[in-house]
Amino acid sequence: MEKTKLEMVVGVFVLVGLLCLAYLSVKLGKLELVSGDVYEVEAQFNSASGIKPGSTIEIAGVEVGRVRGITLIEDRAKVTLAVNNSIKLYTDTIASIKTRGIIGEKFLALTPGGGGDRLKPGGTIRDTESGLDLEELVSQYVHGKVN
Repeated sequence: MEKTKLEMVVGVFVLVGLLCLAYLSVKLGKLELVSGDVYEVEAQFNSASGIKPGSTIEIAGVEVGRVRGITLIEDRAKVTLAVNNSIKLYTDTIASIKTRGIIGEKFLALTPGGGGDRLKPGGTIRDTESGLDLEELVSQYVHGKVN
């Protein structure tokens, strides 16, 4: 009887541990188990350096989506964005690659317009700004090519 009780306590402890591990994996790994209410749009950048699938998309510092994928189209990077359905984007939206801090992670910042038509799912954000490449700037400064 005592052995059965001990086995039951150990089993519950292991189960709770596994549930905690699964929860932390989803939260810290920022996995999307359910795609949720999102729609996809695209943006093309001269350089998408530092952006990867799963990178955050923000408007005014608030997360509104995630980067779904990045592909190379000719000499430009096509970034697929999954944006929450509650966010209204317009044809004059600007997509910029930004850095958190000086050498922090890269994220995509959207500046929603309001003067154009609504951007439909599968649409393309025309105005884009590639991120600032710190290594390239330092290299230009060292070699005296800074304007």
